[in-house]
Amino acid sequence: MMKTIRDTEKKYCSRALVTAIIIGFVLIVAGYKPIARGLILGTLFSIFNFILMGETLPKRVNQSAKKSFALALGSVFFRYAVLAIPLIAAFRSEKISVIAAACGIFAVQLMILADYVRGFVASARVKGKAL
Repeated sequence: MMKTIRDTEKKYCSRALVTAIIIGFVLIVAGYKPIARGLILGTLFSIFNFILMGETLPKRVNQSAKKSFALALGSVFFRYAVLAIPLIAAFRSEKISVIAAACGIFAVQLMILADYVRGFVASARVKGKAL
């Protein structure tokens, strides 16, 4: 189970990081450094959040319902605190865009959604050709 979790983490986190770096580079070249910083900072914390989620998932599986609930709740609160860090940093610094940091926080989720949409479109094309 850990291998599939790590493979999933590697797949989506690497896509999110590469995409953020490419977009960040384009933004820096275009003169929008605060937006680039915010996007990359938010993406890094999004990746950290996703890895934390993957690491705590197996620990909750073989626990009693009460202990599993407590671990899940603690995990959620800790991960929310982690996701607040880039937003707080952006609010305190003029060199980091708050909106871009907030967008970066959703980078991994956007990669997962994009992968799903890509697969859905591909399967729809295959079904359309079969008719």
